Amino acid sequence: MGLLEQFMGAVNNPNQLANVDQLASIFGILQQLSANHNIDSGTVQTILSIVSGYVRSSLQNTQNESGSEQVQSLVNQYSSLVPSQEAVTALLSSSQAVEIEQAIGEKTGLDPAIIQQILPVLIPIVLNLLQSGASTDNPQGANPLLTSFLDADGDGNLNIGDAMNLASRFLGR
Repeated sequence: MGLLEQFMGAVNNPNQLANVDQLASIFGILQQLSANHNIDSGTVQTILSIVSGYVRSSLQNTQNESGSEQVQSLVNQYSSLVPSQEAVTALLSSSQAVEIEQAIGEKTGLDPAIIQQILPVLIPIVLNLLQSGASTDNPQGANPLLTSFLDADGDGNLNIGDAMNLASRFLGR
């Protein structure tokens, strides 16, 4: 099952944290970010795709070094709909932060100062989406959405940017 199916399954499952209000809040934040920085929605989707790739890599490294429980703990700790520079520094080393800024800049043409402003918004949102697959009864337990995200192997499965684009159609936004 792909990432989008996992997320939509979580939205429809009352035993998982995901819900339609959460999605609506995320889209509201993304629309505001887009308006505040004059970034079109396609560019926001591209940025989310790049950010999700770096988040995946960081969480996979954490999983390899410290195990799945540490990954879930990081996701739970830094998952938010509020900007958090702490989430950025918890997931990305300073060299990775420079890499992601360069990757986004090359792909979108955005000014590095704008990229630095939006990363603390987007990384917690990506983590919030990943946390949404956790159980309402045991948020530290198995999270099929996070597992699916971490097990992605570049085989063409949807990434978070693509999933958010399709989910926006689901919500009619």
